[in-house]
Amino acid sequence: MNLFLGRWRAKFKKMTLPWWLLIHASIPVLIPLRIWLDTPKIWIPLFIVVAIIGQFIGSRYLANNTVSVIEADKTKSV
Repeated sequence: MNLFLGRWRAKFKKMTLPWWLLIHASIPVLIPLRIWLDTPKIWIPLFIVVAIIGQFIGSRYLANNTVSVIEADKTKSV
């Protein structure tokens, strides 16, 4: 989930309202999921780290690949 949110977040300027909302958008989904799965509290720091890594990968690698594909299509049509 954070991979896609990070990819979407990369399109917005840093520290704007949409940027902040996309960072925190997974929280309302993940907290009830953790409660439903009865995840021990000791695992919460790991989940936070994985969410941050997912946002980073989504914003750096997935967003950059999309932009380069769009630019490649533009050069082919010229």
